[in-house]
Amino acid sequence: MTLVAQKNNPLHGKTLEFIVTQLSLHYGWAELGYLLRFNCFVKDPSVKSSLKFLRKEEWARKQVEQLYIDTFAK
Repeated sequence: MTLVAQKNNPLHGKTLEFIVTQLSLHYGWAELGYLLRFNCFVKDPSVKSSLKFLRKEEWARKQVEQLYIDTFAK
């Protein structure tokens, strides 16, 4: 991708850790677990356990990224 294409990407320059942290601060773990139904947000949630799961499961990472975009990039 070129630099021009990245200009309009709301995730550009944001790490997965930053995204998960911002969502957990905004919604709280219980609400995240309700919205996305991932065990890493429900059972003993933490940024570390969430990152471990989301780095393995691309489909789940995409849902988290979309929630971030829907929440903060409007």
